[in-house]
Amino acid sequence: MTTTPRTRLSPEQRREQLLDLGVRLLAHRSLDELSIDLLAEEAGISRGLLYHYFGSKQAFHEAVVRHAADDLIAQTTPPTDGEPLERLLTSVRAYVDYVVANHEGYVSLVKAAAGGNESLRAIYEEARAALNSRIFREDAVADSGEGEIVPDTPATRLVVRGWSAMTEELVLAWIDDPGGVTRDQLLAIIAGSLRAVVEAIPD
Repeated sequence: MTTTPRTRLSPEQRREQLLDLGVRLLAHRSLDELSIDLLAEEAGISRGLLYHYFGSKQAFHEAVVRHAADDLIAQTTPPTDGEPLERLLTSVRAYVDYVVANHEGYVSLVKAAAGGNESLRAIYEEARAALNSRIFREDAVADSGEGEIVPDTPATRLVVRGWSAMTEELVLAWIDDPGGVTRDQLLAIIAGSLRAVVEAIPD
């Protein structure tokens, strides 16, 4: 196995490097498989140095997951130009691509959040809230069919939260078994369903 050569970095640079490596390893491994020993071997450093930066395995996992969540938010940022619905589609495409590329790690985060790990659940909820909040911003994404931004009300906030949970389940189920549904069809379903559920809210 090829290891990363040891280089002189500042503590901040080294920690960032380790987090980047942790996120890459997490793409194809569950959190339980992301061990201190594995990261130390891949980074070409001692286990003791990893504990110096992160303190414990749990703290290391939390730091990697938060770094991955930040990456997800950054990589799915919608463009500022174009029609609202097209901006939504661009963001959803990026989300689907991210989950496909980081499937094992994403699934393990979802399971950890659902399994009662409060720290990981908090990171998961923060990331979901950040993604959902874009729908209510003028420079962001959603469309009611006539170019209007989805109104920011308690009812639409609740509906969008439910829609995002449905979207996550749709994407994960599609990755496991596309069942003849193409990526473009999946994207159309996700985008169209947001408009449908918002329009279903009574006045």
